[in-house]
Amino acid sequence: VMSAGRELNHTSLQPHPGFKACADFCRAPRFYGVSTFAIDWLSMSYMITYIPLLFPVAWLLDKRGLRFIALAGSALNALGAWVKLGSLKPHLFPITVLGQVICSLAQVFILGMPSRIASVWFGSREVSTACSIAVFGNQLGIAVGFLVPPVLIPNVDDVEKLAYHISIMFFMTAGVATALFILVVIVFKEKPPHPPSRAQALIQSRPTEEYSYMQSILRLLHNGNFLLLMVTYGLNTGCFYALSTLLNRMVIHHYPGKEVNAGRIGLTIILSGMVGALISGIWLDRSKTYKQTTLVVYTMTLVGMITYTFTLSLGHLWVVFLTAGMLGFFMTGYLPLGFEFAAELTYPESEGISSGLLNVSAQIFGIAFTIGQGQIIDHFETKAGNLFLCSFLFLGTIMTAFIKADLRRQQANLDNEQTVSKSLLHLCCAPAISSGQHTTSLLSRNEADPF
Repeated sequence: VMSAGRELNHTSLQPHPGFKACADFCRAPRFYGVSTFAIDWLSMSYMITYIPLLFPVAWLLDKRGLRFIALAGSALNALGAWVKLGSLKPHLFPITVLGQVICSLAQVFILGMPSRIASVWFGSREVSTACSIAVFGNQLGIAVGFLVPPVLIPNVDDVEKLAYHISIMFFMTAGVATALFILVVIVFKEKPPHPPSRAQALIQSRPTEEYSYMQSILRLLHNGNFLLLMVTYGLNTGCFYALSTLLNRMVIHHYPGKEVNAGRIGLTIILSGMVGALISGIWLDRSKTYKQTTLVVYTMTLVGMITYTFTLSLGHLWVVFLTAGMLGFFMTGYLPLGFEFAAELTYPESEGISSGLLNVSAQIFGIAFTIGQGQIIDHFETKAGNLFLCSFLFLGTIMTAFIKADLRRQQANLDNEQTVSKSLLHLCCAPAISSGQHTTSLLSRNEADPF
């Protein structure tokens, strides 16, 4: 289930930067006879479709469950990939837009799955690591979107050659998406036979009639700590979306002819972020220091962005690779932290709704930052555009410091452990006293966690 979920995230986000990564390199604007801004909108379509469709999809997640969402997302993803194969002529750009919109619909179903899969399938000592592994798929898809177009599509002006090489990329994407849909049909299950944690058991035992979808949303919107997290998550992830969308333009501006290296720098940001996400998840499971870890990672993201901003124009690509890797380690390593912190702050509300609201915030800020930074770069320079992002990361760091560590899910699991310990003590005290046996020796035999 975890592997299928991770790969589903992978293929759903692969087209997100794909067209933008090849906008300069494979001359997509010239091939289709459209502006670079139109290619930017192919990437931003992912952000636009998510905002109005979050609530219907989150409702479906609660009513129909994880398996239905995974099937719908993987089916739409495969359909969109095959539709784009019909756009291999310069006059068929609308077909490309249609295919991209269908793929963007798929990611509405898929993007909020990591935290839900982690909480439904994994215990309290594994949940953060599981979430970070699921987020791997998001980052891997974006990484492939940066890497594959420059490798598969040559920098030529011949329209027929471009169409041939673009078709190879589209066929590969469609084949992988179709295989993944089949995998989801075969292996993806709704939930394990038994709840993995006390917190999840309490949610599953709640009568259906007691749950109100609208009341759940209203409770989240009245949760001050969650609202702060929603804004700070949006600021951080919105900066990441803008940076990944405009990365090629910025790198090629300072290093003309280095289109392949521009894609590799994007890949470096993503791969280092995958490592950061995994380390963050493991650390959270061991330490449970959600607030402190989130604040440290956010602060280091700001430091990384400032460093990247002032080293991009130095003329040394190896320095850019180094600073981009540092930035990615913290900026994309923050993503599972946000999901898990939200799940703690909002328990027992649905993780699908809380993570969905975080993603809506990210899409809104992502659109605003992409347009704003793009305009600043066009009228001023890349440094001014990056400083624009730095200012919002600074604001997000300050706001993160004001979030209180109200760890409700952790408290539910802790209450269960204390209840079990008291029950065992009550059960074994009388026999131990009557037989003269020390109580702790009996406790040691029976203290296994039922969850």
